[in-house]
Order: sequence, then C-alpha cells, then structure tokens
Amino acid sequence: MQGFFTKKEIESSTPDGRTLSCVSCGLYKDCQSPRMAAYGNFKKKIMNIGEAPGEMEDKNGKPWQGRTGKALQQMYKKLGVDLFEDCININAVNCRPMDEKGGNRTPTNHEIDCCRRIVLKAIDTHKPKVIVLLGYPAVYSIIGHRWKKDLTSLSKWRGWTIPDQDYKAWVCPTFHPSYVERSDSKEVSTVWEQDLRQAFEKVNTPFLLYKEPKITELTDLSPLNEITHGPVAIDYETTGIKPHAAGHRIVSTSIAINENEVFVFVMPETRRELRPLIDLLRNDSIGKMAHNMKFEEAWSVERLKQNVVNWWWDSMLAAHVLDNRQGVTGLKFQAYVQFGIIDYSSEVEPFLQAMDNTNANSINKIDALLKKPGGKSTLLKYNALDSIYEYRLAMMQMKLISENCLPF
Repeated sequence: MQGFFTKKEIESSTPDGRTLSCVSCGLYKDCQSPRMAAYGNFKKKIMNIGEAPGEMEDKNGKPWQGRTGKALQQMYKKLGVDLFEDCININAVNCRPMDEKGGNRTPTNHEIDCCRRIVLKAIDTHKPKVIVLLGYPAVYSIIGHRWKKDLTSLSKWRGWTIPDQDYKAWVCPTFHPSYVERSDSKEVSTVWEQDLRQAFEKVNTPFLLYKEPKITELTDLSPLNEITHGPVAIDYETTGIKPHAAGHRIVSTSIAINENEVFVFVMPETRRELRPLIDLLRNDSIGKMAHNMKFEEAWSVERLKQNVVNWWWDSMLAAHVLDNRQGVTGLKFQAYVQFGIIDYSSEVEPFLQAMDNTNANSINKIDALLKKPGGKSTLLKYNALDSIYEYRLAMMQMKLISENCLPF
C-alpha cells in the first residue's frame, strides 16, 4: 500500500501529542479496501455514519453489504428512505478492524481519532441536512472531540435530534443495527425505529440557527428597575456550591429578560447598590426561572437575606419530566441537544471546581479567574449565556409539555 496516502494525510497530528494518521492507525495495511470512500447518491441529504467496515464491506468496497447492512436497508425502506439512493454512507473508521483471528472487531478510540479528519471532510464536502450516528463509535467520532465531559454511553445520546451549530445539520444518534439484531428485543427494535423516524422527519425541517444574544454588562443596577413583567431567568456564579460556610459570596449575576437579551453584572458590595436586584427578587408580579432553582433560592436567602418571590419554572425539573434518563438534565447537555451549542463553558469550569474536593463547602477558584487578563469578561459572558439558555430551554419545555398534555 505504499504511496496510497498523501504526505499531508500521513503527517496529521493533534493536541494530545499522539500522531493521528493512517500510518499511526495502521488498519490500512491488512484490509482489502483501505480508506473506503463514502457511498450513496444522497438524494435526501442524509448522511449515515456507522462504526467500521466488516468482512463483506471490505470485500465489496462499499458500506452496509453484510447481514447488518441488509437489516438497515429494510428498516430504512420501511420508513420511506433508500439507504443508497437517498443517503451517503461512511464509517467512523473507514478501514476494516480485525481481531487476532481475522474476525470483525469494534474500532478503538485511537483508530476513530485517526479517521475523524476523513469523516469531517466528508461532512464539509457533502453538507448533509441530517447526520444519523449509528452506534457509540459514530457518536465518539462526531461529538467526542468537542464534548469536554465524559460521553458515558450511547443510551444517554440516542433519540435526540440535535441542531448542531458547528455542522449546520441535525445530528441524530441511535443504535447500530448490529446491536438491534443482537438484542433480539421488540422494545429495542421499536425504539430504534422511533429514533430513525424522528431523524428522517428533520429532512424537511428548517435548520434552527440561534443568534447571539444581546449581553448588557451593568455597573449600576438601576436598569433592573425597568423590568416590569416576566418571566425572567436568573443565574448566579458563586464561590462554591453551598452558601452557608464563612467566606462564600455571590460573585456575579445574570438576568435574561427574554430569549435574546440579558443583563449581567459583578455583585455590588453595598446593600444600597444591590437594592434593584433585591426589589426584583421580591416582586411577586414577575415570574422567576432557573435551572435547579433551589441553588439560586438558597444563595438568595443566605447571602442576600431575601427569598425569591414567585418562582415560575425550573428547567432542570422540567428536563427530568420530559426525559428521565440519567445524565441528561444538566444545562450544558440540554444546551447542546436542544440548541446545538456544544461548548460555551470549558474555559470557565476549571475555576468553578473546589480547591478541596473532599469538602463540599470548599471555596472554588473563581477569584483566580477574575485576576486573569480578560477573566472578568469571560466569567460574565459565561454567566449571561447560562441564563439565556435557561430562558430558551424553559420556553421550549413549556411548549412541549403543553402540546403533550391532554385535557381531563
């Protein structure tokens, strides 16, 4: 196979220092169809990303040629989609991985990392409307390098139709057909069909582009007096998780007044300067929203000596009502699966970790962020986006719940 790859392809590398290239991966050496090309006529602008070629795919030089491929073709046909006419098909790894006995095996993360540039290039070239991720390796390929937290398992990701703002496409994770076959479960097959049906509905759904919100930084809180109706979304950035220990304080506050406008400020030091915020919190004609409102309530009572009057919506509780899977109710996860914003927090989150991780009341590192050049602006933007996404999420949840609630 010498000379098959260009010098640029061979020399690709990435941040962790490991070389990520076809040579580093090495799978091309032993397969019949190295770096298998994307295949399909793509009439409906659907891209399917599987795990890796198997024996039949490697032999024929095309994806989805074996028994698993036939099962996928049948399900797609049932849903009105032709796997090869309407879609383009590629894998997270595009050379066949083999075990010591020459059988098929699941690709490693390193192999997926090495092949990711090929997959991303295919997305950029073809510009799909819908990207169906079939199995965990596909999720790791397309989401894993941008999601700064633990991906955990496919069960957390399947079923979402994500308006991914980076790819400008609906990203739709679901089971790999081989898993559905192995499970021999009617429930798994039904869920798989539902996931794919939802994904294909997005072909004719306009892509959701979200504009940047208007963020107004306040040094004087008097504009809060002009908020005469709600709801508003409130978010605090604090020195820790619990407000009761000595030395803790609210560092900054953001208040989203609609889906695209937010006030944000570093907390003033005097009660007189805080008065507009206190008056807003106690105003019973303005509904208040938060993501896990018991946090803002506890800090308001303990540090501002004012409870929040007229709590109106908790988007974390609503996320649990709408989907009770573990690990899906956090604001950062919801911001991605609902709005396609995959990372707005990684620059700030290390400073929100406790200095002493054995003590729940420990002070975090937020003051160190404020001392960094540009640290204050970074914190305030992060704080502002939290409340904007809380507001947008709450509005979406209210609509979903009202649409799915039947009158008695």
